[in-house]
Amino acid sequence: MSTTPTDAAPGAKTPAGRLDAFFQIAERGSTVGREVRGGLVTFFTMAYILVLNPVILGGSTDVNGDQLDIGQLVTVTALVAAVMTILMGVTANLPIALAAGLGLNAMVAYGLAPIMTWPEAMGLVVLEGLLIIALALTGLREKVMQAIPMPIKQAIGVGIGLFIAFIGVINAGFAGPGDGTPVTLGDGGVLRGWPVLVFCVGVLLTFVLMARKVKGAILISIVATTALAVAINTLADDIAWGLTTPELPRGLDDIVAMPDFGLVGEFSLFGAFGQISVITVLLLIFTLFLTDFFDTMGTAVAVTNEAGLLKDGRPPRLGRLLLVDGLATVGGGACSASSNTAYIESASGVGEGARTGLANLVTGGLFALALFFAPLAATVPAQAASPALVVVGFLMMTQVVGVDWKAYDIAIPAFVIIAVMPFTYSITHGIGAGFITYVVVKTALGRVREVHWLMWATAAAFLVFFAIDPIEQVLGIR
Repeated sequence: MSTTPTDAAPGAKTPAGRLDAFFQIAERGSTVGREVRGGLVTFFTMAYILVLNPVILGGSTDVNGDQLDIGQLVTVTALVAAVMTILMGVTANLPIALAAGLGLNAMVAYGLAPIMTWPEAMGLVVLEGLLIIALALTGLREKVMQAIPMPIKQAIGVGIGLFIAFIGVINAGFAGPGDGTPVTLGDGGVLRGWPVLVFCVGVLLTFVLMARKVKGAILISIVATTALAVAINTLADDIAWGLTTPELPRGLDDIVAMPDFGLVGEFSLFGAFGQISVITVLLLIFTLFLTDFFDTMGTAVAVTNEAGLLKDGRPPRLGRLLLVDGLATVGGGACSASSNTAYIESASGVGEGARTGLANLVTGGLFALALFFAPLAATVPAQAASPALVVVGFLMMTQVVGVDWKAYDIAIPAFVIIAVMPFTYSITHGIGAGFITYVVVKTALGRVREVHWLMWATAAAFLVFFAIDPIEQVLGIR
């Protein structure tokens, strides 16, 4: 008499069966074909980060005037995205891809680098990631999330969106310093030169493609406007493109090359403490943490809900998801790629049928392949990449509907956050001003008990941050 296990999945001992059992493909109502399609779509809808991250990080200088190499930035952007996307798929079994976070990289480039060196700035990203990991392991991350009112979180997203869009128009030359004004249209109130035309075409093209719901609209626009820029650069003379000149590849070396890992490991964990005050360092880490924290949680909930995997408002394997997110932040800082985070573009892959981490293996594999195409990505001029920043700003701006503008106790601090970020060119300043305003307005209205103790502590810390100069003078520090 023989016995046959009744609890084993059919075909579980075959390679296909083991794959299905590990990723729960059939259990989640998917197929291998759908997962592959979903992984492909996710990659092509977020592949623009291979261009945008180097443009943002490479377009800024640190306190010593040093710039990061574009080719090396392409390499580390692809490297961390590949490793962390695959890790998310294997450990959390979720179709959520990760890459360098927009907004986070802007804060590193325009908030940290101007007051410290690049290794020191990336060291703060690593410290932020270690904080995320600690909170994930102790279960405190969800409790921290509940301390900040949802409209304030949404206002942070809107403010970052405007800030990113502003960076886009400045980098492209669509706006700049005016004669007697802080900023004006183009050069002295006039749009001059072919590069600005490329930017304008790119913005309109991307918006049209998005309005028509074309998948991969941002990537398609970058490719099309880069082709336009190459054509213009070939036919016209003496065009000032800025950091990157769009040129036709002259040979295979201009398309494919061995990855340059020169930025890997270039970080200083505690170097920033020697450059600026301790309170400033801690607040910068906290601001990075806030931005990363809510971006990941919002994306995770949105994508898993779209996939039908959300249970009781929680994504499955949430602990593993948050742990990988922390590791992605550490990895991004350690490789000078800036903090890596979950991408909302993963929802496009879910729309194609992806329901498991198998899709991530496809997406991550394509990012790994992109390691060898850094020269090609490095030919994209800022004027072709910057339209994506404007469009991402628009997408983040849509969160503004979550703020009740008739409830002044929320609307006023939300407005302060949204306005101060682009006006001061700083995410940190926007969050700090908004938190202080929130506490002050609530107190003035006699609603002190509605303010979580964490908001009180953070507002107090930001108050010290803003008043650090007079405080140092009073104490005789300088």
